[in-house]
Amino acid sequence: VRALHCSAGIMVTASHNPAKYNGYKAYGSDGCQMTIEAADAVLAQINALDMFHDVAHNDFEAELKKGTISYITEDIIEAYYQKVLEQGINTNLCKDSGLKIVYTPLNGTGNIPVRTILSKIGISDVTVVKEQELPDGNFTTCPYPNPEIREALQLGLDVCREVKPDLLLATDPDCDRVGIAVPNGADYKLITGNEMGALLLEYLCAQRTENGTMPKDPICVKTIVTTDLVDAIAKEYGVGVINVLTGFKFIGEQIGFLEKKGEENRYVFGFEESYGYLAGPYVRDKDAVIGSMLICEMAAYYRSIGSSIKQRLEEIYAQYGRYLNKVDSFEFPGLTGMEKMASIMQKLRDNPPTELAGHKVVKVTDYKKPEETGLPAANVLIYSLENGATVVVRPSGTEPKIKTYFTTLGKDLAEAQAQKDALAAAIEPILK
Repeated sequence: VRALHCSAGIMVTASHNPAKYNGYKAYGSDGCQMTIEAADAVLAQINALDMFHDVAHNDFEAELKKGTISYITEDIIEAYYQKVLEQGINTNLCKDSGLKIVYTPLNGTGNIPVRTILSKIGISDVTVVKEQELPDGNFTTCPYPNPEIREALQLGLDVCREVKPDLLLATDPDCDRVGIAVPNGADYKLITGNEMGALLLEYLCAQRTENGTMPKDPICVKTIVTTDLVDAIAKEYGVGVINVLTGFKFIGEQIGFLEKKGEENRYVFGFEESYGYLAGPYVRDKDAVIGSMLICEMAAYYRSIGSSIKQRLEEIYAQYGRYLNKVDSFEFPGLTGMEKMASIMQKLRDNPPTELAGHKVVKVTDYKKPEETGLPAANVLIYSLENGATVVVRPSGTEPKIKTYFTTLGKDLAEAQAQKDALAAAIEPILK
């Protein structure tokens, strides 16, 4: 959209959801997914149409011959690859790193672009999970093609036990999310989206500070349900943090705001806990191609200094504290599901909890009140507790679920997990 100066863009996709939730994403002329005002205007137009009479249907091949439809040319794709490569810092280390990768595109679109970018930085030892290499909109190998969940990565993990790679990379079907697993004894450990986002932020800040490419007044952007570990890392490097509503479109929107002031280069990194990452302002959506490149570059760098991604993560926790971020989901299927979800959210507003798991609720932030949050209205509630923990409750924007996000901080994982378990037990009865 940005390269061709288009008015809009549409991506037909099942994203990371099951095939039955297939739909499309709409992008504005800025290359960012349409935010609330524009999306509402488009939705109003859709709702005003009689789908059986007002919508014209033309033959695709005929329109292609007339020139009203054209395919994106290789020069646009190559220009994109160059923009991705420009965000690298230590890609020169990749060629001789000896990194061994297992990669799965989860029957989606990532196969060619991810393998191409890894080849361009010199990583040649890439084993692709054969059953998931080619596009398959039915997702028969993993009904829920979401790299956040272990089941989706199971075929890749099986290959890992044979190949014994340094990294398992998995991109979701529209290739905007990337999940990884790293060796952990005889098995492989999945790195969460919050952990990988923190690792990438710390790596980019450290390296750009060291080589003198950190911009003046740097900015990182995260969503309100993303780990507070970001704030601690950003403070260490003098980076400002902007919190936005859930959805990467709001991160892309912030880049657009900076661009209008001629300050887009202040944007260093943005991410959300659901495995979406973006370095650089060249696109305005999360991008698993650059995510895959930077993860491999980071792995090559840590190997060059005798470390690893797993070891660096433990060092970050030792420095900043053991943050634990967990998400639980409650499903509400069927025709009455949406009504039930709305009823629960209203009940929480009418009778807000004063304590959770024995910890006093010291603040309730209701994102339906933009006059208090400074952000667009959203159906999100955040409970801040006296012990520093937070609980976020929000209905999913794409599925019939209410999601709860827990952030706890302990001296070690066991303490943080115990806090989370107690909070989850306390919130569950409220959400039934």
